[in-house]
Amino acid sequence: MSSASLVALGGGHGLAAALRAARLVSDQVVGIVSVADDGGSSGRLRAELGVPALGDIRRCLSAVASDDGLLARSLEYRFDHGALHGHPVGNLLLAGLTVAGGDLEAAVAEVARLVGAEGRILPATSTAVTLVADSDAGTLLGQVRIEHAGGIRNLRFNPERPPASAAALRAIRDADQVIIGPGSLFTSVLACTVVPDLRRAVAETDAQRVFVANIATDRAEARDFGLDDHVGALLDHDVRVDVVLAPRGPETDGIESVHGIDVVAADLAADDGWHHDPKRLADALADLLPRR
Repeated sequence: MSSASLVALGGGHGLAAALRAARLVSDQVVGIVSVADDGGSSGRLRAELGVPALGDIRRCLSAVASDDGLLARSLEYRFDHGALHGHPVGNLLLAGLTVAGGDLEAAVAEVARLVGAEGRILPATSTAVTLVADSDAGTLLGQVRIEHAGGIRNLRFNPERPPASAAALRAIRDADQVIIGPGSLFTSVLACTVVPDLRRAVAETDAQRVFVANIATDRAEARDFGLDDHVGALLDHDVRVDVVLAPRGPETDGIESVHGIDVVAADLAADDGWHHDPKRLADALADLLPRR
């Protein structure tokens, strides 16, 4: 296993997939997670308790957990009736620790300790944020509205400059490889990387910056986007990358670069054809490390 430091940014299932792969490459892994979700259990807890969105953090803690004990196995358990209907155990645990201790980062670290996390999970911002974007339908507020819209552009936040985690900034600065994506383009990948201080840290790091392209795109926010469109959206938001890691297929046949950025095609897809296979993604990321 490599001693390189790998830092992955994003949210949702995509970041969890990147972390599962990164764990197979190195024992120095950090996940930096968007806290902008305002739907589902995360949205309810935000409205009721004023905490940042916790669902993506919970999912990433599950991805790096090494303990097979009851707590680790229960993080994803979702209540199916009563007042707690729809809430996963992990969200409630994180919310309780955050409110009781007054510190989201400390709450995440405590759950990570309890589940034997192989890797560190950090929130992208220490306070709750609301995503704002321009679209074909006008200005939109909130992740849920943005993820169902088209023509998204100029993604930003309210408040405009939310404070980033100091630990996250250090991790990016000290990394050997920074992994951006996969995941929903605007509401996961950019929802994390356009945090102003994180974006600046990504621009200034000496690490190799890898954009991991999706296996498939079916969300309204980026429906029919090709590889060129995804990379273009990153550049439009001043998110800089050094190499694009994309699934081998018709879209990458004969393609060596996009927007002047090197494209490396590899077998990344799981057998279902929709998700990244952790081992295949890990092998591809490890192969890229010497390219720094």
